[in-house]
Amino acid sequence: MVTGDAAVLDRRALNRALLARQLLLERTSMPAAGVVGHLVGMQAQAPNPPYIGLWTRIDGFRIEDLAGLVREREVVRIALMRGTIHLVTADDCLALRPVLDGSLRQGLKGTFGRKLEGLDLAKVAAEGRALVEGEPLTLGGIGTALAERWPDRDPFALANVVRTLVPLVQVPPRGLWGESGQAVHTSAESWLGRPLADSTSPDAMVERYLAAFGPASVKDVQAWSGMTRLAESVQRLGSRVRRFRDENGVELFDLADAPRPDADTPVPVRFLPDFDNILLSHADRSRIITEEQRKLVFTRNGLIKPTFLVDGFVRGMWRIEQRRKAATLVLEPFGPLSGKDHDTLVEEGNALLAFAAASATARDIRVV
Repeated sequence: MVTGDAAVLDRRALNRALLARQLLLERTSMPAAGVVGHLVGMQAQAPNPPYIGLWTRIDGFRIEDLAGLVREREVVRIALMRGTIHLVTADDCLALRPVLDGSLRQGLKGTFGRKLEGLDLAKVAAEGRALVEGEPLTLGGIGTALAERWPDRDPFALANVVRTLVPLVQVPPRGLWGESGQAVHTSAESWLGRPLADSTSPDAMVERYLAAFGPASVKDVQAWSGMTRLAESVQRLGSRVRRFRDENGVELFDLADAPRPDADTPVPVRFLPDFDNILLSHADRSRIITEEQRKLVFTRNGLIKPTFLVDGFVRGMWRIEQRRKAATLVLEPFGPLSGKDHDTLVEEGNALLAFAAASATARDIRVV
């Protein structure tokens, strides 16, 4: 809690600040690689969502703008924050992976600790690295190969040792729009031809988080990163940081020169893809989604459904149903929409269909 003269930022002020950082107040002309870097990566369990996430943020974005980066190894898919797959720039892959190493190892211990007791993890990692650098493999393939040497161990646990101790990137065609099939992996060093960074300090990562998601509490930074004990990193930012508090008195930090638009700033309708980090990167998500809505959007099996924003807040979910050459955008509002909101949602929805279902000869929108 913070006391004294720290300015109070209410829910709408935090919302507008977040949307400004996330490039959702107006589309940017920044190139795709620049946006991926600015956002400190995009959560990317499935191949297509980052394309939608960039389309909703970049003026004139094309599928090839990201697909080309994937093929040219300028962006990669790798387990980073919270142990989940993120699409990041090659530079961020090499810089962030050492910073997050400790939290990834803690996650491995928490999930597979009993199955790994007495095992020399370094040897497993070395064997796994040799395998994937010889030939990219699925996690299942890694586990099967390692089980030949450690037949008394669980293959999935062995594969996750490699995934944790070796920075595994998913190689194309995984990550290309519309491509299917299992993810196959090799090491980041082999794929990018460069070593990981030496520094494990989280300070630069924390500063970049605030630029993309602030104002935020220490708990927010930790929820996004999956790391703990980041208060000292925030404090070390010194004069670069301003202190605020939310309506509940929680201390918030933000970069002094970061945009904090007026709470009444108009916001366009926006469509967000599955797993968009804007919904996942705060301990307190009330600045964009209510707890009741979160229960509808976040499924029990770990999926995060696509949503749309009206006036900057989550107001419903969407999906595209495709049959042969026909594509239908299905909108599921959480409550009634005004006539103006309905019309702007349909207008933006037609643009989304033109992007995501470009090959369809018939397109329509249905509100349910």
